[in-house]
Amino acid sequence: MTVIVSPEAVVGTTIAFSYILFGNAITQSFMGVPALLVDFPKPSAPGHAERARLLGRQWPVFWAVGNVFFRPISTLGIFGYGYTAWVARAGGAAGTARLGDWRWYAVAAACHLVTVVHSAVNMQPINEKLDALSEPAVDGKDGKKVEARLAESYARNWISYNTVRLITPVVAGSLALWQTLKGAAV
Repeated sequence: MTVIVSPEAVVGTTIAFSYILFGNAITQSFMGVPALLVDFPKPSAPGHAERARLLGRQWPVFWAVGNVFFRPISTLGIFGYGYTAWVARAGGAAGTARLGDWRWYAVAAACHLVTVVHSAVNMQPINEKLDALSEPAVDGKDGKKVEARLAESYARNWISYNTVRLITPVVAGSLALWQTLKGAAV
């Protein structure tokens, strides 16, 4: 089988993408978002509404990075691992010997698919609520009023849900790296 693009180059780049996503998830979940919540006032405190609006104004910075930079990387992860799985399977025994078991690359691709779907289905509504806090009197994009008193809760839920985006790329990258090194050792 003749391939135009080196599967080793594709999988190496895709593994790097997985670990970039992993690092970003760590940074956002354990440093960035918690920093926004330091000394966040209770909903009954006088400064709460102002602080909730500030969180809403700061949120687009986090959201933009996710939409502009990390969403495409996750999507490329699906295609990169999918391509490598296809080449390893289509190459038969030689492909498996060269690249490792194609099924593990397929699992890695599925991990990135889970990341993309989870981001769209579960994270997007929270992002919209956090973004709408900049003008809490305005309806959120889903047509519901955004409750400023829940600002801290929205951000903490975001951190919790982001755990999926921390786990899936490290699983994908580790499986692919294991198979790549296993294939290289043969």
